[in-house]
Amino acid sequence: MAWLPLLRSRLAQVLTAAGPDAPTLCEGWRTRHLAAHLVLRQSDPVYGLDLVTPAFAERAERRVQWLGGAPGDEAGYASLVARVAAPPPPWHPLHWTGDLGDLLELTVHTLDVTRAGQVPDLPYESGLADAVWVHLTRTAPAMLRTWPTGVVLVRPDGTRARVRRPPAGAGTLVVRGTLADLLLWCFGRRGAADVHVEGAEADLRTLTHAQHRP
Repeated sequence: MAWLPLLRSRLAQVLTAAGPDAPTLCEGWRTRHLAAHLVLRQSDPVYGLDLVTPAFAERAERRVQWLGGAPGDEAGYASLVARVAAPPPPWHPLHWTGDLGDLLELTVHTLDVTRAGQVPDLPYESGLADAVWVHLTRTAPAMLRTWPTGVVLVRPDGTRARVRRPPAGAGTLVVRGTLADLLLWCFGRRGAADVHVEGAEADLRTLTHAQHRP
């Protein structure tokens, strides 16, 4: 099943409920900035390149600030949210990458709104949780490539996946939490992730220095 239409609808729902000036887990961004980021990401390939090119990061941020508009602009915000709910145009790369390109992105940005305290988390529809888990366990090894220990993720039902093998001389940390919390942890939103981490004392000490790594 293609999940993106549902995920865009869910994200638009929480953005609408929060309003334009609610906080998010994205540092420095209110909900209007997050909406602007999503619109730019799925409508302008140059913006996507700016995001992954440090030399152009400031240019990308200026565009987010400009498109996000002024505080309290309800009409402009509603227009942005409507564009978030719409799919990318047929010529855009995200149009043909499907779930691979956007499933985790849309899911974690929904949590960026709900976990900032304004809107309750939305439950996962049947099958969506499994799709998120599959994509997370495939993507986490790249996200955690510089993590100083091995990592095993464990869901409440006991389902587990090794997403990073330990580097030489290190052990493995076992990270337990709900699917949403494991997703936040892997994406670097660790202050908002309600997880339980188990491991040897020496490996647990590395958490202090590694918490803000992607």
